[in-house]
Amino acid sequence: MNKLPFFQKGSSGGLSFNKKNKYNPRVFLFIYSLLVILLFVILVLRLFQLTVVKGDYYRRLSETNRIRELLIEPKRGTIIDRKGFLIAQNLPADIKKIEPRIPSARVYQSPEAIAPFIGYRQTADQAAMKNDPCINKLHLGDKVGKKGVEEVFDCDLRGRPGKKLVEVDATGKYTKTLTVIPPEDGKTIQLGLDFELQKKAYDLIKDKKGAVIALKPKTGEVMVLASSPSFNPQDFEDQKTSEISRFLTDKNKPLFNRATEATYPPGSLFKLVLATGALEDKKIDEKFQFEDTGTIKAGEATFGNWYFLQYGKTEGMVDIVKAIRRSTDTFFYKIGEMLGVDEIKRWAQILGYGKKTWIGFDESEGLIPSPFWKEEALNDRWYLGDTYNLSIGQGYLLVTPLQVTQTTAVFANGGFLCKPQLLKVGTIHELSLQNPECKKLPISLKNLNLIREGMKEACSTGGTGWPLFDFKAKGQLVQTACKTGTAESSQVKSGIPHAWITLFAPYENPEIVLTVLIEEGGQGSDIAGPIAKEILKAYFERSE
Repeated sequence: MNKLPFFQKGSSGGLSFNKKNKYNPRVFLFIYSLLVILLFVILVLRLFQLTVVKGDYYRRLSETNRIRELLIEPKRGTIIDRKGFLIAQNLPADIKKIEPRIPSARVYQSPEAIAPFIGYRQTADQAAMKNDPCINKLHLGDKVGKKGVEEVFDCDLRGRPGKKLVEVDATGKYTKTLTVIPPEDGKTIQLGLDFELQKKAYDLIKDKKGAVIALKPKTGEVMVLASSPSFNPQDFEDQKTSEISRFLTDKNKPLFNRATEATYPPGSLFKLVLATGALEDKKIDEKFQFEDTGTIKAGEATFGNWYFLQYGKTEGMVDIVKAIRRSTDTFFYKIGEMLGVDEIKRWAQILGYGKKTWIGFDESEGLIPSPFWKEEALNDRWYLGDTYNLSIGQGYLLVTPLQVTQTTAVFANGGFLCKPQLLKVGTIHELSLQNPECKKLPISLKNLNLIREGMKEACSTGGTGWPLFDFKAKGQLVQTACKTGTAESSQVKSGIPHAWITLFAPYENPEIVLTVLIEEGGQGSDIAGPIAKEILKAYFERSE
């Protein structure tokens, strides 16, 4: 009877409980034991998942709730000038601070004077982080170099951040420091820049629009690269939003580097290209003479010499040296016609115009016009008058101040076109074809010396560079060689020409090549010349 079921079939055909059967505890014990075992297995499996499968995850999560990782910014590399003067440095991060990011502040010396050369920094955006080429990768919130040296040498200057692990309580309050991994400082960069000379140059042009560039002729080292108006890179570093906004909206474009990005007609400075081409192509020699009568005709148009237009006087018979000394327009009209526009363009390119210098900064290629260019750009044919304008650096021709300085250095160093160098380099006593940064140009020493002689006489009594006549430093005569330029531009509403001068000194053994440009300044000799003189005085008279 004990084995009968708990329910039975009734007489009516339905089911009913068999009340005669008693409760069987072994069945319930079995079911209960089965449930306990099942729950235990589930518990063990869950424990295995939490401790083994996801153990590391929850351990890290627990540690994160207890330990904080703080980023310590590295000291960005120090920037010094060619003599070791400090230009930019970072103050070390204060590792006592308890912040998610412990900053290292960057400080610039004479920031507005050096801004066009040094550049600035700003917080890296997603594009910068994605395309970061450096070994030490950018982190969220890092600053990256923009423009100038800060951008060119960003990877070297950057350094590697450190870490600080601290313990916090349940409320997130600091309790103790567990460990500190110090940051790795960025590299020190020594520039070819002359900090004192840079400040002097900027002070002389800061109330004007213009640029000043100085190079070492034998190495191409950039000693000065000033542009005005300028900006303050410290404002970017300190994230002064109102000042940054002003820089970005200022119609005078302080962030625009006039030394490398702006283009201008070079005016009479371009006559050095004409002289070189005419001599090397044997269109003229040292004996060639042309009589200046004040004007020259191109069809129905008349083109005059500046001396005739201003004073009603003529130069008489002119050879190549006198033509450079007196900047005789009619002479260069004639040899430009003899050379032809294609040869003028070829020699301009040989001497560095119409292409980037590859200094590393943002820069313009400029423009050397040609019949093809004029047809394509202006839908007009080329006329003899266009060749005349090109021959004296006018018309459609555009160059940068840096290109002008690079070209002038060719006549200072014996015929080498040197790539501008941002870093200080070892002294090169004798340039050669093996120097990859300096390319020997196909210009004979004889022709170079003719042009150099003309440039020397341009800065001597009777020439056009009157501020530098009998220039002296420390009581000693320092012979300079120069070319002045007064360049008219159709883009200038005022009608006032740009003022240029480019030079090298001393004549016998050049140490410096210098170019000054003042936008809408007037006569090159009157405006740019005195500025160049002051910079040369600062260079030659200071104590080393």
